[in-house]
Amino acid sequence: MDESEQKRAIIASRIREARRAAGLSQGQVARLLGLQRPSVSEMEAGRRRVSGEEITRLAELFDVKPSWLLGEGAERADPHDTKLQLAARELAKLKPEDLDRLLALLASINDGDSDR
Repeated sequence: MDESEQKRAIIASRIREARRAAGLSQGQVARLLGLQRPSVSEMEAGRRRVSGEEITRLAELFDVKPSWLLGEGAERADPHDTKLQLAARELAKLKPEDLDRLLALLASINDGDSDR
């Protein structure tokens, strides 16, 4: 595996890890980014290049730094982070349709921020 393939594999695994930590499905991420679900699947498999704009949008969605998605910093999020634990517990309580509504609301807030 050459350096480019290794970098793509790191990005793929971090996108997958961040999505799972956020409690989102590939379909939900695709909807929020205006993509098709197979595009997210291909990103996570390392078979699709991820643009700089997509890295930025994914970082905002998952509340991580773009540099972390690109392979810098600690390999994993701290599972002992109390804020992360609280968020995971609360999100797990939501019905799927309520989670979708919450994600749509968060996406609209992010869209509003980009107008500034």
